[in-house]
Amino acid sequence: MQKIYTPARIVIIFIFIAILMTIFVSALYRIQVHETSRYGDHGATQQRIFTRRSTITAARGNIYDRHGVLLASGRPSYNIKLDWNVIRRNPAANEAILELIYATIDEGMTHNDTFPVTRRAPFEFVPMAENSPQRRRLEQYFDFFNIDPNIDVSDFLSWMRDHYGIDYTVGILDARLIMGVRYELEVRAIVRTMPSYIFATDVSTDFISYLNERSLLGVFTESTYVREYHTMHAPHMIGYVGAMTEAEFEHFRELGYPMDAIVGKIGAELAFEELLQGRNGQETIITTADGTVLSHEITIAPQPGHHVYLTLDLDLQRAVEQALQARIVEINLERIRDDLDTIPAGAVVVVNVNTGEVLAAASFPTFNLLTLAEDWADLQADPASPMLNRVTHGRYAPGSTFKMVTALAGFRHEVILNRYHPINCTGVFRLWQAPDGTGFAPRCWVHRDGVGMHGPLEFVPALEVSCNFYFLHIAHFLPEHQRDGGYILAGVAQEFGLGVPTGIELREGTGFLASPSTVEEVLDRVWRPADTLLAGFGQGHNRFTPLQLANYTATIANGGTLNSLTFLNRVYSAEFDLIRTHETEVISVIPETEIIGIIQDGMIAASRGRRGTAGAAFGPDVLPDLVVASKTGTVQVAEQAFNDGMFVAYAPARNPEIAIAVAVEKGGSGSEVMCIARAIFDHYFTQETSFLVRPYGEMVP
Repeated sequence: MQKIYTPARIVIIFIFIAILMTIFVSALYRIQVHETSRYGDHGATQQRIFTRRSTITAARGNIYDRHGVLLASGRPSYNIKLDWNVIRRNPAANEAILELIYATIDEGMTHNDTFPVTRRAPFEFVPMAENSPQRRRLEQYFDFFNIDPNIDVSDFLSWMRDHYGIDYTVGILDARLIMGVRYELEVRAIVRTMPSYIFATDVSTDFISYLNERSLLGVFTESTYVREYHTMHAPHMIGYVGAMTEAEFEHFRELGYPMDAIVGKIGAELAFEELLQGRNGQETIITTADGTVLSHEITIAPQPGHHVYLTLDLDLQRAVEQALQARIVEINLERIRDDLDTIPAGAVVVVNVNTGEVLAAASFPTFNLLTLAEDWADLQADPASPMLNRVTHGRYAPGSTFKMVTALAGFRHEVILNRYHPINCTGVFRLWQAPDGTGFAPRCWVHRDGVGMHGPLEFVPALEVSCNFYFLHIAHFLPEHQRDGGYILAGVAQEFGLGVPTGIELREGTGFLASPSTVEEVLDRVWRPADTLLAGFGQGHNRFTPLQLANYTATIANGGTLNSLTFLNRVYSAEFDLIRTHETEVISVIPETEIIGIIQDGMIAASRGRRGTAGAAFGPDVLPDLVVASKTGTVQVAEQAFNDGMFVAYAPARNPEIAIAVAVEKGGSGSEVMCIARAIFDHYFTQETSFLVRPYGEMVP
């Protein structure tokens, strides 16, 4: 029987199959390699399936005052983003980008463009600081594409036009717009630590509908939240949010933050960032190249942030701001009329004497959170530094408000034996004056034009009239006053919370606590006997913040307990379940309660005594129903026409609730600015809260 499959036939079949395979492979190679442009990558992408993982931004927690008044919240919003992988493969990408740009212009919006070339001819590289992030990114872009860093801007634009395939029929201004977006996308592919590019923020739903109708390749929307503020008050304390800087990302990266996270910059927004910041979710979206969504899945659910209630009383805050601004404006109008120096700034702090809660804090000049974006450039250029929080970072010599520190040191070291210890004020302290009349001889404030003295005074009357001579005497006779006296005063000041952190959650300065060692190390000068004397009545080198002065006053008011200050009242979950409330932390306790009581009597005398320096605002004739304990302070500043005005007080004197510190630069004296505290006490003790809870989102006046 003859075989059907002979070896020769089998060989022929295999040769035939091999020829067919060669033909098919050759054709496939030709199509994919040599004839790509003919068939078009666009044609291929029509069959591609794209998987995109998109962030679901978690809602940032709200901020409320202690009574539940809404201060800050998040409003749902949408951003426009571009997919670099789709854009770079799309032959019509440049046309799509230009259409998108003009659509935003038609909507009255602007898109994000940090391409460091001016948008108008003659084109130039925009000025960039040596180590700025913008310059570093451009240098990395140059390095990646092997571009000469000294390239002329016109040559660079020509290179980019060719690199991104921008047709020369496109005008140079439009080409520059396209280049800006292409640069934003590509530089992020090169510099992997940059946040993703957001083309436009907070776009309208109508604009989103337009984009959906156009189905522009590589363009998609992402849900997010826009921070909204509901009051113009307390901007330094509430704070604001913004995109992370590279330096901030180094910190927040360890906490799991994405590169494009919005974070708190100052105030409560920064202090309670980790409470307010939620945890973003993620969604996986599968689409065709034309943008048709095939599937959509939330792979990680977002976790909203916590709601934070501050210790701030917004009604009181408003009264504090109005009192501070009104007095400054009043004094400035008088000085402008007489062509004199005006008051540039000031600050006021109100604290609960028993809990350390900051109830109100105002810094002047100030800014408006509601118009911050529009005002930003002007605020940054303003020489008055309205964005500086003088509550936490102002540095002021205490003046005579420091005399309570000197008093405790004098009692403790038996320079004065009891409240009845007499010292004779002769007007000029001459113990350091040579027989020929030369040398250091500080005067009491009552000594003017060569005359004036208080005569013999006991301690309480000495504090009542703020006798400099009395406290110079104490400082002089502290043990080994030349150096140890300086250390003693610094040590007692620290016990009262001066020159050291208050413990508040906000970022704060610590001022400068003068002692022989700190003066020598920081100021590079030798501590002299005069330094001890000057410190004794509040002049010298000491510089404290209004926040520290308020806590110092509260410590006297409550009998010697130094509490850590706080700005946090309580925290709720996103579902408004109570998570925690603040608990007062005691830093230290001054044991000499009897001496503190004597000091309190002296401060009451300053308000209620016949010769009290604060009697004009708090005397029994003008304020019969409220007893206030207080101390005025006047600070002489070199080369300054007007002294700084300082004032501290607490009330009610025998059952204290709140303490106040006032600092006004060039305010003249403590007696000229004490009416600010009077207005605050009037509001706190005589007026009921004018509002408690407002409907969500309503503006607080």
